[in-house]
Amino acid sequence: MYDRSMPTVKEQVLQVVQRLPEDASFRDINEEIALLAAVSEAEEDIQAGRLVRNEDMKARLDEWLNG
Repeated sequence: MYDRSMPTVKEQVLQVVQRLPEDASFRDINEEIALLAAVSEAEEDIQAGRLVRNEDMKARLDEWLNG
């Protein structure tokens, strides 16, 4: 069920667009919306417990970079 206390995606996008300067480009708007989407997805991952500890990520990066 929809929670009216939280803004809808459409409302969030409109807020982002309203905050941008009048001369904002399509690219500027796209980047802001992409950031908003990434933050939303990250929040969903956190709520679902899909997290990687810093130490584990450092080990993965070390393996990827150094073989």
